[in-house]
Amino acid sequence: MTLVPCPLRHARPLSLAAATDEALRLFFPLAALHAALWPLLWALLWQFGLPFAADTAPGQWHAQEMIFGSFGAALIGFLVSALPEWTETRTLHGWPLLGLAAFWGLPRIAGFFGSQAMIVLAGVFDLLWLLLLAGYAATLAMRLRTLNLAGFVFFLTALALAAGWLRWSMLTGDFDRGEQAIRLALAAFAGLLGLALARITVPVTNRMLDPDEETSPYRPHPARVNLAPGLAALLTIAEAASLSPAVTGYLAMATGAAFLDRVAEGFVGREGLRPELAGLWLSSAFTGLGLLIIGLAGVGLPLPVLAGIHLLTMGGLGLGVLQVLSIAGLLHTGQPLQFHRRTRAALLLVVFATLSRIAPELDIDLSLPGGPNALSALLWATALTLWLSVYLPLLWSPHTLEQKSC
Repeated sequence: MTLVPCPLRHARPLSLAAATDEALRLFFPLAALHAALWPLLWALLWQFGLPFAADTAPGQWHAQEMIFGSFGAALIGFLVSALPEWTETRTLHGWPLLGLAAFWGLPRIAGFFGSQAMIVLAGVFDLLWLLLLAGYAATLAMRLRTLNLAGFVFFLTALALAAGWLRWSMLTGDFDRGEQAIRLALAAFAGLLGLALARITVPVTNRMLDPDEETSPYRPHPARVNLAPGLAALLTIAEAASLSPAVTGYLAMATGAAFLDRVAEGFVGREGLRPELAGLWLSSAFTGLGLLIIGLAGVGLPLPVLAGIHLLTMGGLGLGVLQVLSIAGLLHTGQPLQFHRRTRAALLLVVFATLSRIAPELDIDLSLPGGPNALSALLWATALTLWLSVYLPLLWSPHTLEQKSC
């Protein structure tokens, strides 16, 4: 079925009913708002410190808020909307979504100021929504007697372990264990990204090649579909088991190579350069490069690990999350799969933000007011603000509730 644009000339009024009709309608804007504000405040207002962090490391608060805050909200919106669609079950809406938003939101209050006094309470609430999400996926899988959701259950459980581990390490002052918990969380999120890309890339590519959806001209090589998340699962297990840096390094390199292999999915002609598709394979490229640098540093090469981490997080996860938000935001509001010019600009700004963030790690001097990372924070915040300006009127408007019926 070909989607046609819904009449949005009168879609300005926003309503709570529309915002809570489906998980992505509520959590995608929350993810974008948090992702825009937190790094900007941390870089420009707090000057890479936090007012109430006390003995806890501000850098670990930063990692925690981006992984479990910004990317976490996007994960909730995506899975709580996608799982019912994949399993043909009823979607959650209304008060259950507001309750889930409260579980996610309370730790974010602590995170904005680095409140060490709230660290236990914030950790409990982060664990609650992560375990609820894993339990939701597991319940659907058991009800339908399918193993298709096993990967999501595994990585969500690993994320919950990483969240609890990181909070405990921060509370006890064990910096090294905290860094290990962050690596575990990143490995799990890379696996979730791999699973999401495997499910999204094929239908999006076919829409690009055949907008009428009468044929399926693109079919991926079977070995490519689950290779990246499979290797990410091994990396996750290795990080959880505290294996040696050499073992995790080689597994990180293998996982990175699998993500780089997925870049070939964009080799479908000029359609592969369209932003709707290019953002997907660019996300795989950044993720692969980041994991390769992390892995090579783990086996002893003198490479900047922070550059690899930010290629993975800002470039890989950031671009992938924004791409998923943009694609799902259109399809679930009855719009054709064609990005607005502001969405395209937002994707480009994320790429520039990533490159400017890793520049200091590569000894490229960016002597700017506010420090070397101020430009990156501004570009990142501008990208998310542009996305919100396009999608908030769509997602929170009652005129788009009919979704595909237009």
